[in-house]
Amino acid sequence: MIIGTTKLYLFANWVHSLKDKRMIVKSIIDKTKNKFNVSIAEIEDQDLHQSIVIGIACVSTDKRHADSIIQNVINFIEDNTDAVLQSIETEII
Repeated sequence: MIIGTTKLYLFANWVHSLKDKRMIVKSIIDKTKNKFNVSIAEIEDQDLHQSIVIGIACVSTDKRHADSIIQNVINFIEDNTDAVLQSIETEII
């Protein structure tokens, strides 16, 4: 069993309230869940308005497949949000 995980650090400079942030995060998570079979959640900085940290995990039988899934999710999130992707931490175990 291969587990692929990634942590995405996004920055949304136009967000001025936690309510706005929650709407953005909910949209990203819902769209990603509908398109990919991955676990996804906001995992850090829940109380900071402009900082979004999303964790993603997938299970596969092959390292290349797990890496491909993670890369497709990252590309999808980049294409479907105005937030700037600051950093990515990926681990395939």
